[in-house]
Amino acid sequence: MDIAMIGLGRMGGNMASRLLRGGHRVVVHNRSPEPVRAAEAEGAEGAVSIEDVVAKLASPRVVWLMLPAGEVTEAAIVQLADLLEVGDVIVEGGNSNYKDSMRRAAFLADKGIYLVDSGTSGGVWGLSGGYSLMVGGRDEAVALVRPALETLAPAADRGWAHVGPSGAGHFVKMVHNGIEYGMMQAYAEGFEILRAKREFDLDLHQIAELWRYGSVVRSWLLDLTAAALAEDPELSDLRGWVADSGEGRWTVFEAIDLDVPAPVITLALQMRFVSRQDESYAAKLLAAMRNQFGGHAVRTVGE
Repeated sequence: MDIAMIGLGRMGGNMASRLLRGGHRVVVHNRSPEPVRAAEAEGAEGAVSIEDVVAKLASPRVVWLMLPAGEVTEAAIVQLADLLEVGDVIVEGGNSNYKDSMRRAAFLADKGIYLVDSGTSGGVWGLSGGYSLMVGGRDEAVALVRPALETLAPAADRGWAHVGPSGAGHFVKMVHNGIEYGMMQAYAEGFEILRAKREFDLDLHQIAELWRYGSVVRSWLLDLTAAALAEDPELSDLRGWVADSGEGRWTVFEAIDLDVPAPVITLALQMRFVSRQDESYAAKLLAAMRNQFGGHAVRTVGE
């Protein structure tokens, strides 16, 4: 099939490459020209603008966006809404809030254009192993993009699913990322406990490799943990500063709105906030309170 990929960051570029290897004709566009030239070297057809993207595709057009969530994606969809025709499809593959996806789908439906929201997981490894694609939208729209989904997924019959109506794909991806936060935090805490038991002189990389096979805690995240520990068991070149993409926050907000207890995901999100504090005012105040009521020892600046 013919498909356009707009946004050639690392994931978007890899997805374009996988589509090309699957025999699809791919038109690419990116704000900076270097990724476009790289894709052209693999056989893609470059476009100098979004207008050029639309002109290079035959109806029904499929335009896949891999852009940052928020204003950039919003602007691209608004622009495409004036360029595309009835029956064309926009696939939004970024990490947008599902409520934005529902709103955009309704906006485009008034013009006869479909929106497919595709929550995408797989990171830098998706090029070789395939992507997990959580897809929301109308049946007829998903049917149009199915050949691309089957190519991008690990196999035609697994790794992708039409999970529900517009917004459902990004909703499922949101919860997926919330779960990911909790799993990552559990691994991080467990390995810190192992490291703290100095008297056993435990080899953390050895233990990670051990758990990768047969253990009930084996996972791809553990595979990645083992790889990181093999490179540098002390992680000496890293700071303990952890960002969040927003989806963990949205998951917690949704849990509150739905009256669903989610203590692990919530605490994992909070621990990411803790990682960004050079020094915690709350911890200082705790020390001050203990000193006030019990005369407990405190440490002052410089000690």
